[in-house]
Amino acid sequence: MNLVKEGLISVNGTDKDTLANFSAYSAYVQQDDILFQTMTVRECLEFAARLKLPGTEDVKMARVQHIINTLKLNKCQNTRIGGPLVKGVSGGERKRTSIGVELITDPSLIFLDEPTTGLDSFTATSVMETLGDLARKDNRTVISTIHQPNSDIFELFDRLVLLARGKIIYFNKASESVEYFEKIGFKCPELSNPCDYFMSMMSIESIELEVEDEGGNSGGGWGYDVGKIKEEYEKLIAFFDA
Repeated sequence: MNLVKEGLISVNGTDKDTLANFSAYSAYVQQDDILFQTMTVRECLEFAARLKLPGTEDVKMARVQHIINTLKLNKCQNTRIGGPLVKGVSGGERKRTSIGVELITDPSLIFLDEPTTGLDSFTATSVMETLGDLARKDNRTVISTIHQPNSDIFELFDRLVLLARGKIIYFNKASESVEYFEKIGFKCPELSNPCDYFMSMMSIESIELEVEDEGGNSGGGWGYDVGKIKEEYEKLIAFFDA
């Protein structure tokens, strides 16, 4: 298989390196929320608007209200962010506020680093559903790294990128990933979360540990031959190295 190992990054058909200000098209939400603990949700958004937006105060405040409505922050808009010593908003509300701060400039491309870190399963799904709405309803591109999403979150993905040893082993529609890996010898056990299986499959360290524990003959609760998986994994890596 001939893999494309180099190319150009374009934004709306334009080479990224020729854009005068790439940041005007994009936004980045960090894994750790960087917000003022003593500010309310609305105050955080207003502060960002005054820093980033041109125009009159009315225009900026209208944008803030739009963000509050879009991210469903109405009920907590006057609640302080809070922190270890200050009672404040919930983890999900804090994350949506961080997303809102970056949405102030109305970017068409949004990058997020582990947006579900520290959130329970229900809240994590709610945050990802919000991001899905931003992508589909507002015609934005949302790119997120995420670790061990639950099955409900997995179903929200349009496209999926899987990395192992720094190499792309899958980049296509998320809905076709299970079938793809089954064809090349990695069958996801029934009633299992595909993402959990993919993470186990891509972690050579965990595979080697299971081989040591099980003598290379059993996959424990996964229901597959770990020795075979390790062998196929090495073949897969070699395949992408070729």
